Parts: sequence; structure tokens; C-alpha cells
Amino acid sequence: MKLGLNLGYWGAGNDADNLALAREADRLGYAVVWAAEAYGSDAATVLAWVAAQTERIDVGSAVFQIPGRTPANTAMTAATLDTLSGGRFRLGLGVSGPQVSEGWHGVRFDRPLARTREYVAIVRKALAREKVSFEGEFFTLPLPDGPGKALTLTVHPVRERIPLYLAAIGPKNLELTGEIADGWLAIFFSPENAEELMAPLRAGRAKAGLAMDGFDVVPTVPVVFGDDLAQCAEPLRFYTALYVGGMGSRDKNFYNELATRMGYGEAAAEIQEKYLAKDYPGAMAAVPLDFIDRTSLIGPRDRVRDRLAAYAEAGVTTLTVATYAATLEERLATLRTMAEVLDESGLAG
Repeated sequence: MKLGLNLGYWGAGNDADNLALAREADRLGYAVVWAAEAYGSDAATVLAWVAAQTERIDVGSAVFQIPGRTPANTAMTAATLDTLSGGRFRLGLGVSGPQVSEGWHGVRFDRPLARTREYVAIVRKALAREKVSFEGEFFTLPLPDGPGKALTLTVHPVRERIPLYLAAIGPKNLELTGEIADGWLAIFFSPENAEELMAPLRAGRAKAGLAMDGFDVVPTVPVVFGDDLAQCAEPLRFYTALYVGGMGSRDKNFYNELATRMGYGEAAAEIQEKYLAKDYPGAMAAVPLDFIDRTSLIGPRDRVRDRLAAYAEAGVTTLTVATYAATLEERLATLRTMAEVLDESGLAG
């Protein structure tokens, strides 16, 4: 198992801190640093900046929003980042959600799985430097009856195949991820619930005639060290309430649905009800400690070290750390301690 670092969203007043974290992760031998985007900073610019100031660590998008870019533009961006970083770029894609897709990008959130399949096919074709022509339900290249012609990407990526990841939550999306991607970006991953998530991934791999060997399972896992579990969980309550309660509409919230499938339906409903009513303290208080404990690494270092075995047994190959400590020094210490406990666990790969 390897370690990654998730910087989250840029522009929250912690930009210098995030660069320091990326540099420290690079020094410690972390495998990859990820940047996110929603409707603020874009991940591509952030990753170019981070890549320019690190040496060995891969830089990855977690994720580029599919409705925010044409497939050809994503291929151009991926090829550019791969060349600028010396072959260190990983392409993570996601469909976003109805509110951002339709409200921010003006793209209908219809049939996201079919759209993703077509999108990835075009990106793969472009990055392989083939002439790009495609006839699908969502994308047609070149447009018919016009002056357009099939074109070839002029940039040569450093690698023949840039690793492509999909963010997925539901069973059908997980199966698609196993079938067409090189890795899976996961959130709220619980080793105790891993089988119901890994089974559709394996089914997708089998559909493509592939095994799980070489497929990268990458959950982002909040990490907080300390002696008291309840105190360690406190910094994670807002993040959990935001996703389970407020990331999406009342009728369509993928994270709420995931928590429900994990057996927390009553709590998920309460969190959403209070969050949408703007009772944020109430929503945070409604998050079960057990849910945080199952989807995070919290507590003393020995407990975290022992817990890593459950992630490895569940099939995790890259565990991406999200730090929630109050100060930069504490966040840097979290990265260092995680590197130490992974070495102590004997699971480092």
C-alpha cells in the first residue's frame, strides 16, 4: 500500500500551507498529491503550480469535472500536465452532481454513466494520438455537415498511457469504473463495507477481461491522531455533515445514499434535514461517531497503524490522507506520522 495526499479545494486561505504539505509529502516519499475542483479554483492550474515546486511525487486531479470540459480539452490538459511534470500526472474524472453540472456548467445531468463511457473513450483516443472521430449519443466528432475534420493531438505525453481514474459511489458507476478506468477514487470508504463496493469493481474488470492486478483503489481517508476518539472526530463532523447533508439536493445526494446503504439511513436523513434547514451545529451533532470511525483513521498512532491492515485487506492500494489538524505544523506532523506508521505496519509497497 502507498500513501497519497489530498489537498482538497484551493483558495480557502491555506494555499501556502497546502504547498508546504505537498512538498513535505514529496520529501517523505508519498506517491501522489491530489487537487479538487467544484465551482471555485480549477484543479489543472493548481496541479501545474504544485508540479513545478515538487520533484518526484505524482500530481492528480480528484477530480476534473466531466461537464466542465469537452473530452478533447481534458485530453489537451492531461497531455500538457504530463509533459510539464515529467510524466507525473494522473487523470481523475467525475460527473459532479446535478446542481453543479446544470447550475454552473449548464450541462444536463442525464444518463451520467453513458456520458462517462463516451467521454473516457474520446479522451483515451486523443491521448493515444489517434485521429479523433466519434459518433455517440452525447458526443459527435467532427460535427457532421460542417468544416470540421478529425484532428490529432499535437502534444506528446511523456507516458504512452496516462493513468485514468474515476470517482464513483453507486454500484453501476463502480462497475463502469472497473471496466474502463485504471483506478477508483473513493470517499467515505469503510473496510467493513468494502465487499459491496469491490464486487461491482471486480465485475467491471471481468467484463473487460481484466483482473484487479494493477488496478489502483484510492480512498481519501481523513486522519486525526490523538488519545481521545471523540475529540479526534470533532474536526471531521462538518466535512461529513456537508457531504451527507448538503452536497446535492434533498432528492439526489450520492453521499447520503452511500451512508444509507452502509446502515446509517436514519442518521443520514437527520443530517440532511438539519443541514438543509441551515442547522449546521445540529447536522454535525447528528453524525454518528461510529460512522466517522469506520470511514476515517482516528486515535492513537498504534490504533491507526493496526487499522491500516483492514484497509489493505479490503483491497486499498493507495491510501490518500486528508489532514484536519488545526495548524500547519500539526498537519505536517500528521503526514510524517502516517509515513512512519505505514512503515511500522509492514504494508508499505
